[in-house]
Amino acid sequence: MTLADVAPTGRCRIIGAAIDHSDFQSRLYALGLYPGVWVDVLHIAPFGDPLQVKVGHTLLSIRKSEASLVKVELDS
Repeated sequence: MTLADVAPTGRCRIIGAAIDHSDFQSRLYALGLYPGVWVDVLHIAPFGDPLQVKVGHTLLSIRKSEASLVKVELDS
């Protein structure tokens, strides 16, 4: 499952990136999106792009194309 698949008000934990590209992984890490971090999906904009997520106390907007490359597992 990817971050783009999580429904609004969903909570998930980052597993890793779906691609092995150091620039993309560096960008994710700079945003605080690294393996083991819990993320709350707060809102998905009209037409599904971008997604608003909460990481810790920080609100982020992330493109759906980027969110689809972030592997996650849902909070059970």
